Amino acid sequence: MANSTRSTEHAGHNGAHPSAARSDPDAPHVRSADVRIDASTSLGDLTPIWASLGYDEINYTYRPDGKRLLRQIGEFSPRPFHVRPHYMFCSGSGWGQPHWGNGNVYHEDAEGNPYYDFTLLDQTYDAIVGSGHHVLVELGFTPKDLVPEKAKEVFTTIPSPTVYSAYENGLWSFPPKDYGKWAGLCAATAEHALERYGAEEVSKWVWELWNEPDIFYWRGTPQQYYDLYTVTAAAIRGVLPEARIGGPSVTGGDAGVDFLRGFLDHCSRTGAPLDYVSFHTKGSAFTPWRTYGPIGAPAPVQESPSAAKMLFEVDRLLAVMGEFPEYAELPAIIDECDAGVPAHHSAYDNANFQFQNNEYYPVFQAKLMKKLLDLSANHRDNIEQATTWSFYFEGERYFEGTRSWITQGGIEKPLMNAYRLFAKLGERRIGAISDAAWPIDDLSGREHGMPEEVDALASIAEDGTVAALIWRHSDDQYSQDVESTETVLGFAGLAASSYAVTEYRIDADHSNSHTVWKELGSPQEPDEKTLGRIFARQGLETVGEQRIVAASEGSLRYETRLPLPSVSLVVLEPR
Repeated sequence: MANSTRSTEHAGHNGAHPSAARSDPDAPHVRSADVRIDASTSLGDLTPIWASLGYDEINYTYRPDGKRLLRQIGEFSPRPFHVRPHYMFCSGSGWGQPHWGNGNVYHEDAEGNPYYDFTLLDQTYDAIVGSGHHVLVELGFTPKDLVPEKAKEVFTTIPSPTVYSAYENGLWSFPPKDYGKWAGLCAATAEHALERYGAEEVSKWVWELWNEPDIFYWRGTPQQYYDLYTVTAAAIRGVLPEARIGGPSVTGGDAGVDFLRGFLDHCSRTGAPLDYVSFHTKGSAFTPWRTYGPIGAPAPVQESPSAAKMLFEVDRLLAVMGEFPEYAELPAIIDECDAGVPAHHSAYDNANFQFQNNEYYPVFQAKLMKKLLDLSANHRDNIEQATTWSFYFEGERYFEGTRSWITQGGIEKPLMNAYRLFAKLGERRIGAISDAAWPIDDLSGREHGMPEEVDALASIAEDGTVAALIWRHSDDQYSQDVESTETVLGFAGLAASSYAVTEYRIDADHSNSHTVWKELGSPQEPDEKTLGRIFARQGLETVGEQRIVAASEGSLRYETRLPLPSVSLVVLEPR
């Protein structure tokens, strides 16, 4: 099918490129793959770019399910995640709902003097830090008492019990009317964090101004943002001289490219401190996001996320950094790096979001992380984080289809198992070459996404354990193939004479709570026995049993079969 470029309300994420990939029915399937892994070829440290998550619903952080999920991630991950919630400075009662929240920090008395209430922010950061993670502090957005008067003429809202007030509708997106009071708010927040969590913990935090100021999150001029950044950086550094601060967290579209270039030029000319550069990319924006047809209606057009689109956007944003020698080698944080937008729309809104329930998404993430590491190597090895904008949602139906780690009842979705696989990778990257991989240098054909491939990411740990993450995937969630791909992994450069080999797998039949739920009739009121059967299959599962395999002259051959889509982690532990 041909794909047409669209312009939508969220054009900043789409730019001038396809909003979603459509299938190419003539593309051939991969029937065999030969993967060569050399444990003696070190490619340097394996940067754990996946150890980061974010979400809009800041008030869900300290709900029981939010705290439980953060603890679960902390338990399986060998390193803390950076956690980035939206809306920390927005005003409100602490009531959270999809795509909205509030930290309710800033207030003014009758004379206009600021005072601060950190009650909700404390609960949020306590939950993050208490689970062993660190905060990526997104300093935004404008508190109600700092909204400029002229903004209220733009966002008028008819009073209704079902509609946001003008403030929630968008008054928070205007530049604060008093940059001095904003600076005081930022400084007070830094002081409070330092007092509450201590210098050692806060030194690991990342500080960022705003979110996506190139689109509707910022209803000021670019220069107003640049000036606010200078004020904000000075306020944070005045309290925390060594704080890591950066921005501008732009989208991957054309507007984001222009905004980033202007931001870097501003920092270069003014000397504003800049420790990292942040930007976003999304793989799709299905059209429409929300349909109003019968429940369970098929998608208007079958679409899928495009990894090629995401890589193209990241590539050109890194290239903009390269235009400024003083910033070219700064860390790059992709602090929203997702297969699609928005996170809170579900398979009930548009059936294309179904991929967020099943095995397609974790395999997409495995492929994306490896390709981002390759892309980073083509620049200056400076991608530091690739944040999944995923958490959970209160009040969902079972397998609603939102972008989240868990669904109703605390059931872990297959996506969570991708991050369990990442957690098992070693500290050093080693050579891995597949004869069925799609080259990172070819980002053409974004209208179809990335074609089917088998590729791999390999590592070695300090104890000599070798791990190979291998997948079969195409950017087409509707692609069907009854045959598995014969895949041979040829390991070389091994130091031990024998290894205990384990293959972990995510596919339709392994590590997949969604498949089990469907097999049980897709119940929306499962009884205790049914829930027990789902919970029993939600974690990582293996293909067969662990076995001992001898290495001959440092080499070992391992064969497996990969359905479409699937991802395996083959782990070799020296005996």
